[in-house]
Amino acid sequence: QVQLVESGGGLVQAGGSVRLSCAASGSIFSFNSMGWYRQAPGKQRNVVATITSGGSTNYADSVKGQFTISRDSGKNTVYLQMNSLKPEDTAVYYCNANVVREPLVRRPYDYWGQGTQVTVSS
Repeated sequence: QVQLVESGGGLVQAGGSVRLSCAASGSIFSFNSMGWYRQAPGKQRNVVATITSGGSTNYADSVKGQFTISRDSGKNTVYLQMNSLKPEDTAVYYCNANVVREPLVRRPYDYWGQGTQVTVSS
């Protein structure tokens, strides 16, 4: 099994910054990608940012230039630096990892963290 542990959420004032971390552990042979998603109350979960094993990144249009995703491959950890936060960024942020668990059977598996709340006050 694979576990994702998120940290770094909390309450922040508009214009402030927060950095989220997600550490992966368990039966991981390699990563295909890791990413962050968010879900606001009453809304569906949407992608925020992703990073591939090769380091390519993608961002939702709403966060381009505001958020930065990065990773520490040695620590199996992905980060989301969120700057200039706005009240509409308030959501539960979920970490996602798409991994290969066994080298001979390269089936991808999707895992999710438990979510961390980010609340931006106006």
